[in-house]
Amino acid sequence: MSGKQESVVDVQGTVEDGFEPVRDAFAANFAQRGERGAAVAVYRHGRKVVDLWGGTKHGDGGPDAPASAEPADGPQDGPAAPWEADTAVLVRSASKGIAAVVPLLLHQRGLLDLDAPVGTYWPEFKAAGKDRVLVRHLLSHRAGLPVLDTPLTPEQAVDGVSGPAAVAAQAPAWTPGEDHGYHAQTYSWLIGELVARITGRSIGSWIAEEMSGPLGLDLWIGLPPALHSRVGRLAEIETPAPAASAGLRVRPKQSVTDAYLDPASLTRRAFAAISPAPDENAAAYREAELPASAGIATARSLARCYAALIGAVDGHPRLFAPATLTLARTEESAGPDRTLVVNTRFGLGFMLHGAAAPLLARGSFGHPGRGGSLAFADPESGLSFGYTTNGMQQNVTADPRAQALVRGLAAAVRAAG
Repeated sequence: MSGKQESVVDVQGTVEDGFEPVRDAFAANFAQRGERGAAVAVYRHGRKVVDLWGGTKHGDGGPDAPASAEPADGPQDGPAAPWEADTAVLVRSASKGIAAVVPLLLHQRGLLDLDAPVGTYWPEFKAAGKDRVLVRHLLSHRAGLPVLDTPLTPEQAVDGVSGPAAVAAQAPAWTPGEDHGYHAQTYSWLIGELVARITGRSIGSWIAEEMSGPLGLDLWIGLPPALHSRVGRLAEIETPAPAASAGLRVRPKQSVTDAYLDPASLTRRAFAAISPAPDENAAAYREAELPASAGIATARSLARCYAALIGAVDGHPRLFAPATLTLARTEESAGPDRTLVVNTRFGLGFMLHGAAAPLLARGSFGHPGRGGSLAFADPESGLSFGYTTNGMQQNVTADPRAQALVRGLAAAVRAAG
């Protein structure tokens, strides 16, 4: 049936009977939570049951967009261009979950030992006391490498050489394996180079050939230059007032605020591993293979990808064998995060359900993107979820709009019994 709903925008798409609470929450995001342009999709047991989109294609197309804003893709695609069924956006750290699939599948195929030192595959990485850093430490944010003593410029960050060289030379900030802290930017070069050393292919190429192609996904780590017109621009937008925040804390604790303001903190330095901050709407950034932060996808493809991890999709066999699925969501790190200054939970490459990053249920695994996007799977219910937005609010792991949608999905599950 039609997903059209009375609100500040026309919500387009379809919702199967029983999943109307997701549609209602999506419409409320536009009416109450400052949404500009977004999409949400849900798969259940390998079948699409929610596929919605609405608003403007570009984040600068909201009600307070500058009247003089110049269109990026020609006069027909200015700030007020509508979000279309195939609009994709950059999903920031939701990219990490997609990237994590690759080393886990390499392990499943017998090509990667999770308990081997990283230096087994990447000899240069042994420098500066890192000879005992294990592959699983990279995936669980326990390697002690969230910061760079010398940050990379935006040009160096995307050149494919400077990032791997920098993390290989970097000394750990703590004894690897003894603590955890979110590797916000360095995850790109750690995971990307590990995959390249094992496969001889870049991680973006591997995903395109082994995942996106076979599964029909509009999902890229490294956007093909011909596809820029498909991609909406990101923009920073105001975080909603507490009354519209889906029950989440929208004002961070003072300790978190202080950490982001302190230039010497691991928090500030981790997010500033690329400095100055790159232009995420620039062609060079979109085309870069930065699996920590620059994946580009549709919500539909995020949900479909996670659906394929836990079950068959349209005749394609599931990607994760049962043992691999167990690895993905078995807790490797938990408690105070030295980077994010809140309690976090990680499996191997995936965030796990918790107070800092609420997913559908205790067994869910996935990854949020700073400012909005979210993707995850919940094997027990057979559900997978993808949400993309072009309006970046001030949050890192739990966005009020995404959480409203997850609550809508939970309500649908409860109603179905």
